[in-house]
Amino acid sequence: MSSHATPVPMTAHRSGPLKGVAQVPGDKSISHRALILGAMAIGETRITGLLEGEDVIDTAKAMRAFGAQVERVGEGEWVVNGVGVGGFSEPADVIDCGNSGTGVRLIMGAMATTGITATFTGDGSLRKRPMKRVTDPLALFGVQSVGRSGGRLPMTIVGAAEPVAVSYEVPVPSAQVKSAVLLAGLNAPGETVVIEREPTRDHSERMLAGFGAQISTEVRADGARVIRLQGRPELKPQVVAVPRDPSSAAFPVCAALLVPGSDILVPGVSRNPTRDGLFLTLIEMGADITFENPREEGGEPVADLRVRYSGALKGIETPEERAASMIDEFPVLSVVAACATGRTIMRGVKELRVKESDRIDAMARGLEACGVTIEEDEDTLIVHGMGEGGVPGGATCATHLDHRIAMSFLVLGLAAQSPVSVDDGAPIATSFPVFEPLMAELGAKITRGGV
Repeated sequence: MSSHATPVPMTAHRSGPLKGVAQVPGDKSISHRALILGAMAIGETRITGLLEGEDVIDTAKAMRAFGAQVERVGEGEWVVNGVGVGGFSEPADVIDCGNSGTGVRLIMGAMATTGITATFTGDGSLRKRPMKRVTDPLALFGVQSVGRSGGRLPMTIVGAAEPVAVSYEVPVPSAQVKSAVLLAGLNAPGETVVIEREPTRDHSERMLAGFGAQISTEVRADGARVIRLQGRPELKPQVVAVPRDPSSAAFPVCAALLVPGSDILVPGVSRNPTRDGLFLTLIEMGADITFENPREEGGEPVADLRVRYSGALKGIETPEERAASMIDEFPVLSVVAACATGRTIMRGVKELRVKESDRIDAMARGLEACGVTIEEDEDTLIVHGMGEGGVPGGATCATHLDHRIAMSFLVLGLAAQSPVSVDDGAPIATSFPVFEPLMAELGAKITRGGV
């Protein structure tokens, strides 16, 4: 059961062709960062295209609690009057980050090197997620943290009044951890260095540079990325145009690939190379996807995606080094894999075990209930494809409070032989609040209630 709403069972039925334009919401990762860096700048930052899902709204509320002025002035248009680096004030109440692992981890980093104390909590899903991956490197700055066993929320962070700059090698590919350390480094005197062995999404680096931070990235001979940030800058307010979210675009894109006769356009989608893995993988499987009108918006490469039904998809093996660039898209990729011919082997996916749910387990159990054969281990998911129209469906799948699990199984229901239901579609609002009307406008048959 979602902590934000009464459970909303939903059912997807085999649909006719999907047609039209899918205006997916703004990028969730960039939306979080725009609010946080706007709050850490001095002056007025204006944001357009902000994702107005529950996750991002919770981050906006948190920035207000730390003393920034945050105001919605129109649809997707927000104004943030920041307090400057090191200018956060101590919040009067607990900071509730809802379902957002990105929000809570980045906010912890942003306040960690300020001499204030804050307590964080979230919904039932977020309270299960590990925070030590962030609090351990923050401790190097001089931060103290006290939480539940296993480093879980609720958790109190005692900021470092006299922080020291650090050098930290990220042990797992995680843009959240990297970003938390960089945000903490903003208020630490001297140079903070973050080393990542595998590249992860680089929105923080791009946006920090845009706000005026002194930040540089070099790639060593061994392929590791070394990011250097000079502390104590005066961040300058910006006008941020948030591109559309490739992780949200994944759902109408994959639905169109699987529903016969479909032809849709998804405009203005980020093509940041650290987020592009799903589209590259789908094309390798035989998907008919073209990138039209490539351009740059808000410092990010974007394009319009033309997507047509692709019935003869083939299973492939996804390279492990690509995993970080599509980590949020593996659930819906596993749905496409179920409708392809042959095996799809997804390696390097252990990070899915600690997302909003154990996404490997959630997808494996749901696909099995729909008649698909699955193999898995800690770091691998193998889907035995059943070919075009071959998935029986007919099951009700558990979402475990996970928006991406819910949307993935609803995509499957559009192409399966029998309807597919999810036990709770309410969490979809955390990242894609217009999912239902958008899919309905394209022609998808998704109804409220069970089978």
